[in-house]
Amino acid sequence: MVLLIFFVGALLGVLAGGTLCVHYLRSAIADDIGPQLKRMHADFDPQLRRMQNQLDLIEYAVNAALAHWYAEMSSNHPQPRAIPSPRGTGENQS
Repeated sequence: MVLLIFFVGALLGVLAGGTLCVHYLRSAIADDIGPQLKRMHADFDPQLRRMQNQLDLIEYAVNAALAHWYAEMSSNHPQPRAIPSPRGTGENQS
């Protein structure tokens, strides 16, 4: 039982150490690549802007088609209910 406790403790220590190592490694890599990404973004900026404009046009077309479809569906006469409305229990009932 004591051996199992030491084994679990060792596994948790390795897991925590690995997590810290990955965290610091990722931050160090991001610090090194950061300035290069800004330069790359400046080079691709016209292309990215053009692609974003195309995506915006596609989004507008889909939204317009959906709005037209919903308007068309709402202008149709409503379908009869599958379950009839409950009858009133008032005095006017025949």
